[in-house]
Amino acid sequence: MPAQLRKSRKSVLLSVFVLIIAMISVQSGASLAKSLFSEVGAPGVTALRLALGTLMLALFFKPWRLRFTAEQRIPLLVYGIALGGMNYLFYLSIRTVPLGIAVALEFTGPLAVALFSSRRVVDFVWVILAVLGLWFLLPLGKNVAGVDLAGALYALGAGAFWALYILFGQRAGADHGPATVAMGSLIAAAVFVPLGMFQASAGLWHWGVLPLGLCIALLSTAIPYSLEMIALTRLPTRTFGTLMSMEPALAAISGLIFLGETLTWPQGLALISIIVASAGSTMTLRRDAQIQRVDIN
Repeated sequence: MPAQLRKSRKSVLLSVFVLIIAMISVQSGASLAKSLFSEVGAPGVTALRLALGTLMLALFFKPWRLRFTAEQRIPLLVYGIALGGMNYLFYLSIRTVPLGIAVALEFTGPLAVALFSSRRVVDFVWVILAVLGLWFLLPLGKNVAGVDLAGALYALGAGAFWALYILFGQRAGADHGPATVAMGSLIAAAVFVPLGMFQASAGLWHWGVLPLGLCIALLSTAIPYSLEMIALTRLPTRTFGTLMSMEPALAAISGLIFLGETLTWPQGLALISIIVASAGSTMTLRRDAQIQRVDIN
């Protein structure tokens, strides 16, 4: 095997490993955040994560140096609000919904963005699989899955914000790339940190939660964003998107290990259905299409 080919293969394998570590980091951070809900509440954890995560991103990317055109400012504003909104609603969701199910429901946002951009027959297969997954996850009809309705709607709302984040983030970040995340995070923090602090439990003001808040910000923001940028520059879009489809499964495993959350058979099959729909839509993606990963958890 030529040396250049071996080097390329090692680079791809390293990128896959890095991406898996990033996804594990995100879901571990979500599990840690959920364990803190009893002390500070979901809105309080949102405020804590956004405040500390924004500080880390700002120190690294120095967003005050960025300049945005008039055409980019409205997309940037929507992008920042969407970033905060999906964090806020996602944490509200996992108060009552198992982590794996919440991530699967949230994943319908970027999945919808991918599917609505195509009209091929094969894409309708992925739509059907996604709808079947939703049918068995949402508490409809005979409440077969036993999922809390409010929590499920919060997760779907987080997915809608995720879709907006992708659509407007591509426009807002056209000139500044990943540094735009820092500016978007500043906007999100300006809106949702005061809201989260207002709704938080009294435990938010205890110094003892600060170390946990720093861990949540590191696991959910600083570490995965950095690792994913490494993978993004070395993996094809198709491979990257397919690997990201593993995230609901990793979330379910994280919920089981750290939170003791178990899924029923219908819930597990529904989660698999959404994962297959997401992976399939990415694998059959047209080569001229582009999907950018934007993390929310």
